[in-house]
Amino acid sequence: MKIRPLADKVLIQRVEAENKTAGGIVLPDTAKEKPRRGKVIAVGEGKLLEDGKRAEMTVKKGQEVLFASYAGTEIKIDGKEYLIMDESDIMAIIES
Repeated sequence: MKIRPLADKVLIQRVEAENKTAGGIVLPDTAKEKPRRGKVIAVGEGKLLEDGKRAEMTVKKGQEVLFASYAGTEIKIDGKEYLIMDESDIMAIIES
């Protein structure tokens, strides 16, 4: 199945959470926080402005981003979990 976000929405797949702390302690699944980092899978066309034009999207497909803890709506597609969120919920693009 293929999903195309509308307007200024972004489809994100979370990056897997770390299994160990920086000190080497292995974390059980119940102690892990959901990661606030993900990969952009698809982006919308941009927000429709009052003059009828579309605002250009800042994020692009394939980029890694940081987003707010409770951002977006969780969905499942073909057994995989994704988030759909507003572009404004994304706080930063991770550059390598």
